[in-house]
Amino acid sequence: MKTDSARYNQSINKSMSKLKVGIAGVGGRMGRALVEAVLSDAQAELVCASVSPNSSLLGADVGEIAGFGRLNVKTVADLSDALAGTDVLIDFTSPESTLQHLALCAKSATAIVVGTTGFTNVQQDEFNRQAQQLPCVFAANFSTGVNIALELVAKAAKVLGDAADIEIVEAHHRHKKDSPSGTALALGQAAADSLHRDLKQVAVYGREGMTGERERETIGFATVRGGDVVGDHSVQFLCEGERLEIVHKASSRLAFAKGAVRAAHWLKDTKTEAGIYSMSDVLSL
Repeated sequence: MKTDSARYNQSINKSMSKLKVGIAGVGGRMGRALVEAVLSDAQAELVCASVSPNSSLLGADVGEIAGFGRLNVKTVADLSDALAGTDVLIDFTSPESTLQHLALCAKSATAIVVGTTGFTNVQQDEFNRQAQQLPCVFAANFSTGVNIALELVAKAAKVLGDAADIEIVEAHHRHKKDSPSGTALALGQAAADSLHRDLKQVAVYGREGMTGERERETIGFATVRGGDVVGDHSVQFLCEGERLEIVHKASSRLAFAKGAVRAAHWLKDTKTEAGIYSMSDVLSL
């Protein structure tokens, strides 16, 4: 039978083994979903969180922001000191903020999970350079279903080849700032890579007027914005006589948040070396 001391030591060891998570940008919809995902994970612990410097939530308790009661974790504007003792920072903020957080994580030897989208080409190059200095999981979408869809799209494109016209339709809530979505672009990239096409050369973002006949190698994107749509994506392979559609619909941001926490666990548990990893690595696809 275990003594009280043994039970105490076991409790301490178990607590020490928990994944210590920081969240950047807890004031937004995704930030609050990330808080919920961390709090629902018995093997994770929220240790720090940030909001923008001009936010009315600066200094507030993270638990109260997300509606879970007091957690005794206050929001900060600058994560420089807060990252000490943090295993992984999860960042779904903005390209500018993410680049700043990468530099801070590199200095504090903190791994990072990034779900930020909307990088310009210059910002993406800078991201790739900085992210090589620390373990980083970067994905346009962290849901398990979407990442399975990416694999299916790549396989379908490879099998169907030039017999199919490829069109991608995505829908999101009215507040989303970038278009097309990062997930739609990732799906297009998966198809283009399988077909050995350069997506930058073959992508068509919307059509209007007398555009002429469709060029065979193009990959089309159509965007819908409105309401509270969390995220719908459809990749259509249109052939003569048949059509294949690969569809994913998200009904809650928790699907993305839980995937991000899963990626954070993977970074800690596998003790990965510095470099950029994908959800395909996390899910062993």
